[in-house]
Amino acid sequence: MKREVFFPGVYKLRGQPYTRSITPGFKVHGEKILRLPDGEFRHWAPEHSKLSAAMVQGLKTFPFKTGAKVLYLGAAQGVTCSFLSDVIGPDGEIFGVEISKRALRDLIFVCEKRGNIFPILADASQPQEYAADVGKVDVVFEDVAAREQDDILAHNATACLKTGGYAMLAIKARSIDSAANPDSIYEKVIAKILADPHAHLELVEKVRLDPYEADHMFAVFVKKK
Repeated sequence: MKREVFFPGVYKLRGQPYTRSITPGFKVHGEKILRLPDGEFRHWAPEHSKLSAAMVQGLKTFPFKTGAKVLYLGAAQGVTCSFLSDVIGPDGEIFGVEISKRALRDLIFVCEKRGNIFPILADASQPQEYAADVGKVDVVFEDVAAREQDDILAHNATACLKTGGYAMLAIKARSIDSAANPDSIYEKVIAKILADPHAHLELVEKVRLDPYEADHMFAVFVKKK
């Protein structure tokens, strides 16, 4: 079967993104599995992951390297975390912050199968609760449905992101204002993040997630100092 590298650790098979599973035989959300001579590959469906949707929609920045350290805000049941777990490998670390105890129970089950995801029950708007334990990371990734999405990213980047690291945000327009024009919301969110005096973030790129996620934009920033 023809396979090409989509991003480091992500492959295109049959025109779709896949990762090579570090836990063969274990599915996280009923994903399609392809068993090839060199391993088991899991379909990273763009319909079920905003990061996968961004990749399919033309994302160019993918800072999740082997051995990377990631702070994931809004880890939920661990679907996207599990694919990143494949990408960064056993030497990487993902700290998954989730405020819902119900979702965290599912996330813990995923963590028990994978040795590189660590669940944290906490409010992502309060990084002081976990920053000391997490330390400095290569990537802050946010997928949180809250009005203060911009503040959450900026505060976590200030507390936990290395200089030269990347902050990635799925902007959910309808979670911020259900009546306003999504484009105006995207502009305001990005402008507020760039204006934060402590985060020191610079916009790298932005990608619309339609048709996979309506009224969503994926924004990528780099920490300059």
